[in-house]
Amino acid sequence: MIDTTKDTGKSSRTELRPKKIIKHEMHLKTIWQEVFSLTKRYCIQCQRRPSSLLSGVLQPLLWLILFGALFQNAPVNLLTENRTYYQFLSPGIIVFSSFTGAMNSGLPIMFDREFGFLNRLLVAPLKSRDSLLISSIIFILIVTMLQTTIIMTSSFLISKNTLSIFNTIAILIIISLITLAIGSASICLAFILPGHIEFLAIILVANLPTLFSSTALAPLSFMPYWLQAIASINPLTYAIESIRCLYVNSHLELQENILKSTSLSLNVQESIYLLSIVSIICFVIVKNIISYKCD
Repeated sequence: MIDTTKDTGKSSRTELRPKKIIKHEMHLKTIWQEVFSLTKRYCIQCQRRPSSLLSGVLQPLLWLILFGALFQNAPVNLLTENRTYYQFLSPGIIVFSSFTGAMNSGLPIMFDREFGFLNRLLVAPLKSRDSLLISSIIFILIVTMLQTTIIMTSSFLISKNTLSIFNTIAILIIISLITLAIGSASICLAFILPGHIEFLAIILVANLPTLFSSTALAPLSFMPYWLQAIASINPLTYAIESIRCLYVNSHLELQENILKSTSLSLNVQESIYLLSIVSIICFVIVKNIISYKCD
């Protein structure tokens, strides 16, 4: 009798193990369905309002064409070394367009808050509320990659430059990291700020100072000392200089140093690591803040 109960106990334990695995898989599948449905909803909204997507493409193109034409007749070695100003400006405009798109990633959530749809999502039987954050990040990554691809193609046609496949992949990785970090902060602002007027005010205030405090339009040597110090701690500067280094070299160069004139001299690979750390920290902090606000 005792042996029989022990055997049945062992058999019951072995039968419970696959059930736990199946339950865990079903949980992940449900979360993936939630993320997919929310991302699809954002895509449908973008399809119904294509003006936001078009403006995200036209604004950087106008910067690239008009601002590049302003210094088109400047000597080649005035601002850059053996490069035209179009080739110098293109990486800065690409990063700035991804920065602007990521800053706007909190707008759909802000409008959902004001129209009351976010409250319906919060009381809905979601497996994980993290799907709200993940779906927003995935959507803004899709939009940013689409905009960046169009801008990169246009810059190649203007500057007559070519890139290898590996350099293109490295550039897309850098843009994804910037989008993840800035998009997480934007989504956090959408949960904290009272309305979309305050949200748009912060975007308008943050855009141009962030652009001019980086090396998007001019190198560090043209800046005063105080602006060089600000640009040296701006994450966009390292993204821009890394992409600029990948633009110049036809083959993948991850060990080439960028920002040699500053005390913090990093190569492209170390810059990618730095941007990865910043993106992970921003994502974790925003995830905890949203969890605290929703509970």
